[in-house]
Amino acid sequence: MVKYQILLVALVLVSLTASAAHALDIGKPAPALEAKLLDGTPFSLAATIGKVVIINFWATYCEPCRAEMPALDGYYRKHRAEGLVLLGISIDDPSDAAKVRTVMSAFSFPGALAQYARFEKYGRIWHIPLTFVIDRHGNTRQDGWYIENGIDLPLLEKTVTPLLQEK
Repeated sequence: MVKYQILLVALVLVSLTASAAHALDIGKPAPALEAKLLDGTPFSLAATIGKVVIINFWATYCEPCRAEMPALDGYYRKHRAEGLVLLGISIDDPSDAAKVRTVMSAFSFPGALAQYARFEKYGRIWHIPLTFVIDRHGNTRQDGWYIENGIDLPLLEKTVTPLLQEK
């Protein structure tokens, strides 16, 4: 019985450590992120200071990811003139780049493959969809690890719209 209790405590500690390993500090500078977009253009989060940035990790095989992408695209189309940047980073295998391009062709925001991006400080991306919001000063304002049911228009309006209104 004692062995099982020790094992249970060890498992809880490991899971807590794993959770903390990928948590971002809200209100603190967002970790660096660089990517080569699907069109070959370089993207650097550091170059977006002064804009509000949404970073969405997704995959073609992820139904919840695909379900939230129209809301992200609609929000982006509505607010990009206000200084909104949205980047969709697919965790698909590079051999599926054609599928990723096909999916992304339906949307107005740029995409990248995770294979060609650097985002180490965001943690091991295993839970998707996963969305982060960075304010105009480069600070993390929404940590996607804690969004339970994905992104939808009401959550975008509640989380991102006030950031767009800040100058």
